[in-house]
Amino acid sequence: MKLFRHLENLPEDVRGAVVAWGNYDGLHQGHMAVLAQAKQMARDIGAPFAVLTTEPHPRQYFNPDAPNFRLMTLRTKARELEAFGVDALFVLTFDEALANTLAEDFVSQVLVKSMNVRHVVTGFNQRFGKDRGGGTGLLQNMGAAEGFSVTVVDAVKTGEDLHSSTLIRDHIRAGHPREAAKLLGHYWRVEGKVEMGDQRGRTIGFPTANVDWGDYLEPALGVYAVRVEIEEGDHAGTYDGVANIGRRPTFDKEIIKFEAHIFDFDADIYGNHIAVEIIEFIRAEQKFDGIDALKAQIAKDCQTAKDILAKGG
Repeated sequence: MKLFRHLENLPEDVRGAVVAWGNYDGLHQGHMAVLAQAKQMARDIGAPFAVLTTEPHPRQYFNPDAPNFRLMTLRTKARELEAFGVDALFVLTFDEALANTLAEDFVSQVLVKSMNVRHVVTGFNQRFGKDRGGGTGLLQNMGAAEGFSVTVVDAVKTGEDLHSSTLIRDHIRAGHPREAAKLLGHYWRVEGKVEMGDQRGRTIGFPTANVDWGDYLEPALGVYAVRVEIEEGDHAGTYDGVANIGRRPTFDKEIIKFEAHIFDFDADIYGNHIAVEIIEFIRAEQKFDGIDALKAQIAKDCQTAKDILAKGG
């Protein structure tokens, strides 16, 4: 997959693409319905299959001080899109210039002039342009005039639940990762590079892999059953574990820490990139009277997580 952060002088082999257009935070099943239609059409007509998105997310640009809400990083998104068969990923910088671009100008300058799109596939709730002035109707009308076609994909639902990033975030904040997984089509994954922590876990018999929480949304704080994928190196593979996402009140910490303990594993993986699937919430974060009480509870949490994962979590 080719990644483009700018649209000037695009090579001809990515122009004239079938483009799936959206933010795709989380790549849930509604997003996958858009991508699947775009992929099929691209293959049918012999055109490149491309994705158009923005970074940062518009919500981050307009509300930079709002709480974090991201479900995935750009790195994760790009990797998942490549695995799905995307030929080209266009990532536009969402800045003042883009925020103030009229919807009509975006279509004519970006989609037509720069990308020469052949077909656009997008979701039913697509809004774009200055003050969100453009929608699917304008896109279809301009497409007919400019020589490209448009497919608008309807909402995807399970029962009454709309597959939306907003509802998924609500489930995660409530400590319901399995409900989020039903809408995502996969377990929510947190990724990052293993960093050197204070090594307190190692001193009490439960070494942890520590990952910077970054811009991920804040879930229900506490302990989770997890699966940890080590992506490279001598220990590459997937392992069962337990993780704490919280502020560690026993040690009077304030910053959210993400610490995963991998069962029966004690190798050095500092600097390795890991992806952690959040399977099930075990208990809320709590403050303990001392190290012995903390160790006893961690041992119980480990057994609870093993039981959960053994049942096919």
